[in-house]
Amino acid sequence: MNRRNFLLALPAAATAAAPAWQLRQEPGQAQVHRGGKLFAALHIGPEWDKPFLYPLRAADGTDLSRGWPVAKRQGDTEDHAWHRGLWWGHGVINGEDYWREIKGKTGFIRTSRVSGRRVGDGFRIEAKHMLRTRANQTVAGLNTAWTLAESSNERTIDFAMTLRATQELRFGDTDDGGFGFRLREEFREERGAKLTNAEGKTGAKQIWGRPSAWTHYEALVDGKPYGAAILSHPGNLRHPAGWHARNYGLNSANPFAASSFAEEKGGTRGEYVLPAKATLRLRYRVILHSGACDIAERYQRWIRA
Repeated sequence: MNRRNFLLALPAAATAAAPAWQLRQEPGQAQVHRGGKLFAALHIGPEWDKPFLYPLRAADGTDLSRGWPVAKRQGDTEDHAWHRGLWWGHGVINGEDYWREIKGKTGFIRTSRVSGRRVGDGFRIEAKHMLRTRANQTVAGLNTAWTLAESSNERTIDFAMTLRATQELRFGDTDDGGFGFRLREEFREERGAKLTNAEGKTGAKQIWGRPSAWTHYEALVDGKPYGAAILSHPGNLRHPAGWHARNYGLNSANPFAASSFAEEKGGTRGEYVLPAKATLRLRYRVILHSGACDIAERYQRWIRA
């Protein structure tokens, strides 16, 4: 992409009331700034096998995402290099892996175009991608929209995707997949983090694989409480989906893992076939907050909007 800067022109009164949004297209990144500060960036460079949004910051600027492998911080673990910020993928599509980045097995999600525009009080990044095999064959088109907004103590990221199959797509039954994030080290349960879901269950052992409308991590960072939640829209395929929730800050909503989540070795109950020329649409909301946040109330407000 050419290096270009885009500044959204706002009326003087609006500019005085709220910081301006700005999209800066840099090599390998589409950065969104608000009030001159980086809000988040969509990383689309060829060094990455799939696009992802990073960093995930609370409204006060605290980074809630793990730094490594994008920008390592002291104390970061270096497992699962494909756990970067916020992303979507799946471990088995037509036999190729669009989740784990394993040599000889990995398919690629490549980006052809990114644009941005003001939406209400927020900002939306819209991108066009392609699912490509190791042999560089395009098997699907993927449109994504990332709508960013914030209030005094919360930031929200609304994610909407439309996958258009150019040939029949077979989603295999595996827990390695979905729409998810990887959080910083303080969000490990062994360090005191708390993970809950919409049914009131707590801890990764009780939540992993279980269907739920949302999940919510909470932790202390430098002595201050923060949280990160993923909400799944009721219009999604197989809602409520199971959750690939781990005790080290990984969590993803995955509708294609019924047997895997039930630990049925070789099971196929979660498989799904998307016919050629058909579409799959999924919607999620991520809430990043400081202090207390009633996720159940936020979920009801979101689905009624």
